[in-house]
Amino acid sequence: MAEPLDVLIAGGGPAAMEAALGLQRFAGDRVTITVLAPEDTFVNRPMSVLTPFAAGKADVQPLAELTGAAGARHTRGTLASVDPAAHSVQTTDGETIPYDALLVSVGAIPRPAFEHGLPYGAPGAEEAMHGLIQDVEGGYVKSVAFVVPPGPSWPLPLYELALMTAERAWEMGMRPAITLVTPEEQPLGIFGTTAGEAVMALLRERDIDVRTGAYAEVPARGRVVLQPGGEEIAADRIVTLPLLEGPAIDGLPKDADGFLPIDRHARVLDVDDVFAAGDAAGFSVKHGGIACQQADAAAEAIAAQAGADIDPQPFKPVLRGVLLTERRSEFMRRDVGEERDDKAKMMPAPLWWPPTKIAGRELARHVRDIDGQRFREIPGVEVEQAV
Repeated sequence: MAEPLDVLIAGGGPAAMEAALGLQRFAGDRVTITVLAPEDTFVNRPMSVLTPFAAGKADVQPLAELTGAAGARHTRGTLASVDPAAHSVQTTDGETIPYDALLVSVGAIPRPAFEHGLPYGAPGAEEAMHGLIQDVEGGYVKSVAFVVPPGPSWPLPLYELALMTAERAWEMGMRPAITLVTPEEQPLGIFGTTAGEAVMALLRERDIDVRTGAYAEVPARGRVVLQPGGEEIAADRIVTLPLLEGPAIDGLPKDADGFLPIDRHARVLDVDDVFAAGDAAGFSVKHGGIACQQADAAAEAIAAQAGADIDPQPFKPVLRGVLLTERRSEFMRRDVGEERDDKAKMMPAPLWWPPTKIAGRELARHVRDIDGQRFREIPGVEVEQAV
């Protein structure tokens, strides 16, 4: 038997774990897997939207549990550069690690979208958001603006925060003015017209003022200026999302924003034996489920390279998202490549199983996610198995 292929996975997030688990299933002992990551834990971040409301929290697992399930070895470190000719990487600590195949899944670099505002997803944002909710409950905050910035992102958490803020305020007998500003033509319109209309109805039901097709500026604390037009919105607090920049890995090609260009099998263009998945890759939607699909494509291609009997399938993006509030879960699904909307779905019941926030084919079997008691069965709803 030939020597196993040495696979190095840089990163410890959803794409990295999905790829490691997929390689174990498809390639087995044809590969040796090393996961290069600075952390010792895997954090299921999509669930963190519940933390400011004391309704749940992001699940944290030892990284060793997932790497062990994948038969992989964890090396602590951070990717600094790649030498494609030498088939090696260098870490920020100066260590050189060789590879036969490399998967880069180090994520994107978050930057504040505005000088004034709370960028949800940045360090410390959950505590700051919890403080905001306490001020809303106490009647100290009379208005909140939730602002989706332009550019590559995943805006769904901001919708969840807006809805839960409105729900909590009503519970406490408060009626703050809540506005959601987005450059999208419809709320969460990436999921299609049906979902966009349903989300709009949810927002209006909570008396949330929605401004679509609007590009926001925040020139000063408490001021949101909408473009085009220049309309101003006053808000006691402004909540937004970070802008995402590519990691611009030294030694690898990158686009104008620092993201790694990939083909349909997640191979990085113009270099041999290097793949990319997740927020570091050059795909406009930055979401854990999409990251896992890219990782699946990469894992299958690497497994075939290692001699596994597999026909590698290309990355075909399917959006699976869960709009989560304290009381309900709305499941949304849409094939990104579909021009027609008639196959897009939004249901208050699972559209895939296991019904995880990060709908990874491999990872979903290993993460502890949404409480199953939230769900109610709907006869006739088709559920995809083992996403």
